[in-house]
Amino acid sequence: MPVYQAPLRDMQFVLHELLEVETTYQQFHDYKDMLSTEVINQYLEAAADFCENEIALLNQSGDQHGCRLHEGVVTTPRGFKAAHQKYAELGFPSLTADPEYGGQGMPTLLRIAISEMLCGSNWSWAMYQGLSHGAMRTLEHHGTPEQKQKFLSKLITGEWTGTMCLTESHAGSDLGLIRTKAEPNADGSYAISGEKIFISAGEHDLTENIVHIVLARLPDAPAGTKGISLFIVPKFNLDEAGNIADRNAVLCTSIEHKMGIHGNATCALHFDRAIGYLIGPPHRGLNCMFTFMNTARIGTAVQGLAASQIAFQGALAYAKDRLAMRGLTGAHYPEKNADPIIVHPAVRNMLMTQKAFAEGGRALVYFLAQHADIIEKSNDPAQIQHSDELLAFLTPIAKAFLTETGNESAKHGIQIFGGHGFIVEHGMEQIARDARISTLYEGTTEIQSIDLLARKVLKSKGKLLNNMLNLIDAFIAAHHADPALSLYIEKLIALKGEWLNLTQEITTVAKQNPEEIGAASVDYLYYSGYVVFAYLWAKMAQVAYEKQQNTAQDTRFYAAKIKTANFFFDKLLTRTQSHAASIKSGASSVMALSEEDFAF
Repeated sequence: MPVYQAPLRDMQFVLHELLEVETTYQQFHDYKDMLSTEVINQYLEAAADFCENEIALLNQSGDQHGCRLHEGVVTTPRGFKAAHQKYAELGFPSLTADPEYGGQGMPTLLRIAISEMLCGSNWSWAMYQGLSHGAMRTLEHHGTPEQKQKFLSKLITGEWTGTMCLTESHAGSDLGLIRTKAEPNADGSYAISGEKIFISAGEHDLTENIVHIVLARLPDAPAGTKGISLFIVPKFNLDEAGNIADRNAVLCTSIEHKMGIHGNATCALHFDRAIGYLIGPPHRGLNCMFTFMNTARIGTAVQGLAASQIAFQGALAYAKDRLAMRGLTGAHYPEKNADPIIVHPAVRNMLMTQKAFAEGGRALVYFLAQHADIIEKSNDPAQIQHSDELLAFLTPIAKAFLTETGNESAKHGIQIFGGHGFIVEHGMEQIARDARISTLYEGTTEIQSIDLLARKVLKSKGKLLNNMLNLIDAFIAAHHADPALSLYIEKLIALKGEWLNLTQEITTVAKQNPEEIGAASVDYLYYSGYVVFAYLWAKMAQVAYEKQQNTAQDTRFYAAKIKTANFFFDKLLTRTQSHAASIKSGASSVMALSEEDFAF
C-alpha cells in the first residue's frame, strides 16, 4: 500500500504564495489577525500527523474488511471508531463551525486543505466526516435556533454525525420524482415515510446518533422539484432536555456491495413514520439542500484531487525503486543491474501527468474555497456577487474534471506498477476502485456538463463564462511583457478566443436544435477544465518565477513548479484540440441511429 505523506510544501505554496491567504483574509472582520502563516501551518501539520499516523494505517484493512450489517446495525472496520473519537478530541469537526454553537469559526479554505489530506490517506473514513460537515452547513444556514442547539451543537463536537438522504431507487439526479412523504403530527413534527438508497454513512457505530437530512413531500406538495421539503430525522429521538431517548423509526435495510470505498457504509434506509422536523420553508427543501449538495460537490472535487495525489505518491516511489532495462541514452545507474523505470520517458509522462493533475487540482479547489469564504464573510455586495458567480461556474468543472483526472491518475498508477498494479497488496488497484465512484455520485460527469453548458453558460447568456475570461484577461494584461511567461500568455490568448467562439457556435446551433447542447456538453466541460487549469498553472509559474528571482530558498521546488507548468502546456493542454473538434462536429452523428438500430 502506498505510504501517504501529506504534500505540505505544495499546500503551503498554494495557500500562502498563490492565494496569499494572510493578506486576502485581513479584509474580513471574522478573520482579521486570526490567520497567520504560523497558525495555518500548525493546523496543517496537526492534520498531517493524524492522517499519516492514524487513518492512513487503516486504509487497506478498512477496504479488505469493509462494513458489516446485522439486524439493522452497521459495524465499521476495526479502528474506524477509535480514529473518529481521536479526530473529535483534536477538535477537527468544529473547525469551520459557528462559534455560537461551539465551533472555531475558521475559513472553509483551511477545512478544504485538511479534507484533502483526509481523503488522500483514507477516502472511506473521510466520507463520514464529509457528510457530517454537509449536515452542519445545512443546519447553520437553514435551521432554527432550537434545531441548532439540539442537533448542530452535537455535530460540531463530533459526538454525532450527519448524512444527506436524497436518492430513491426511481429518482437519482431527477429529484422531482421522489416519493418519500412527510405528514404533519399534532406536536408540530412530521411523520416521514419512504425509502432512500445510496446513503453514504447512513448507519454506523462511530457515534451514538446520526442526524439524517431528508428530502420528502408534504401532503399538499405540488409536483416536481417545487414540491420538495427538507427535514431533520435523527436516528434516535431526543427528550425535552435534548438527550437521546428512544430509537426513531429509521432502519438500515441493506448496505451496498460496492466496487470501492468498502470502509464507508452505503445504506438503503427505510423510514416508517419516523419523527422529523422541517428545515426552512415548506416546499423549499431543494433550495436548502443545495447548501449541502454544493458543499458535497466541492468535497467530491477534493476526492478527485486526493486520488491524483496518492496515485502519484505510490507510482513515484515504485518508479524510483523498480529496476527494468537501461535508459535510451545508456545506463543512468551503471552500478545497478538495470535502471529504475523513472528514467524512461513513457513512465515520466505518466508521472508528470499525475503531478500536473494533482497540483493543478489543488490550486483549483483551494481557489474555489477562497471564493466560498468571500461569499460568507465579505461586506462588499459586488465582491460577493462576483465570487458567487465564479463559484457557480467553476463548481461543475471542478467536480467533473478533477474526478475524471483523478481516475486517469489512478489508471496511470496501476500502469506504472505493471502487473504488480493489479495485485491487491500493492494498493494501487484500491485507489482506482475507490476513485471510480467520484465521477458518479453528486452528479455524474454528464450531469455536471449539462449544468455547466446549459444552466451556467447559456442560461446566463455567457455572463458567468465572461467572469472567468476576465480573470484570464487580467493575467494576460499584467504579464504580457514578461518574456519568461510568453509561452503561457500566447496559449491563453488563443484558448480564450477559441473558448468564446465555441460557446457562440453552440449558442447559435442550439437555437435550431437543442440536442446540440447535449452532444457538445461533455467535451465542452473537458475543454473548460483544461483552460481553467491553464490559467492556474500560468499563475503558479508566474509566482514561482518571482520567488526564484527574489529568494535563495526552495529553488528546486520553484524550478520543479515551472517545469511542471511547461509540461502541462506542452503535453496536456493540447487535448483541447480534440475536444474543440468534437464540439464542432455537432449532434448529427450522435443522434443518427434510431433506438431500434441500437442492436447487436
